[in-house]
Amino acid sequence: MSTLLELEGLTTSFPIEGKLVPIVDEVSLKIDEGKCLALVGESGCGKSMTALSILRLVPRPGVITSGEIRIDGRNILPYSVPQMRAVRGDDVSMIFQEPMTSLNPVTRVGDQVLEALRLHEKVSKKAAQQRGVALFKRVGIPDPEARFRSYPHQMSGGLKQRVMIAMALITKPRLLLADEPTTALDVTIQAQIIELLRELQRDFKTAILLITHDLGVVNQLADEISVMYAGRVVETGPRQKLLGSPSHPYTKGLLAALPSRALPGQPLFEIQGTVPSPKDWPEGCRFRGRCAEAREVCAASIPRLQDNPPGLTRTACFAREESP
Repeated sequence: MSTLLELEGLTTSFPIEGKLVPIVDEVSLKIDEGKCLALVGESGCGKSMTALSILRLVPRPGVITSGEIRIDGRNILPYSVPQMRAVRGDDVSMIFQEPMTSLNPVTRVGDQVLEALRLHEKVSKKAAQQRGVALFKRVGIPDPEARFRSYPHQMSGGLKQRVMIAMALITKPRLLLADEPTTALDVTIQAQIIELLRELQRDFKTAILLITHDLGVVNQLADEISVMYAGRVVETGPRQKLLGSPSHPYTKGLLAALPSRALPGQPLFEIQGTVPSPKDWPEGCRFRGRCAEAREVCAASIPRLQDNPPGLTRTACFAREESP
């Protein structure tokens, strides 16, 4: 199976108080064709900015300062605006966070879905509409012909999320970036969206970069997981290995905080403290201020991803390196 997307040392920075500060800091990951990689971590860790960097949609004054973004082995960082326009849609599409605010409130949802198709393919208006309505039906929107003419305010949150998925899939991309696709949805609709993404991955062989903080969703969809903290990947590996035998203290904390792990009558576990602001990134390991396993070396330098025993994960942790 070939690698579709590969990030190598990707760094995206923003000017803060007169200097460039990395929000995404030397991130490396890869996704094979037809597979799902989940990028997890708390809010403020740089997950969404990683996805925007892949599409070269970093909001100004942010800038990608180093690294490579390779699709089928081609580094797309030097690409011109017209070249990137072809990449967006043909190769990569994105389901943006919060469909309630991502859709244009004064434009019919069908027109919004077809806009990308008209940009990327020469197709008649009738053929485009037929394709759009068929896709609405495919993603589970009831009465698709009527809904195609609806405005966003006439649709529920779950239907809007399905519209966003249809918009991302209309050009048949090979890679789908799904940024918190189940946030703000009730559990019933959340389950339907998860099942829909699973079906799309199976039927269309679409690779997915799933961005979420919900490890329950990750367990249902992901093949591989990368855990991100304060702009850096701190652990990565196969889903079953990472969820079953986590090595990094941050990953352990995230799993311990799952409600399903709490004992009856006992309070939920929580990782003390919060993710530091980029302007206050600490020296050395950025998790050390919240880590029960921190030691002197953690303040001196940043740990790099290292292989654990064969078949397990890769972890960036000095405590792990020193363990027998």
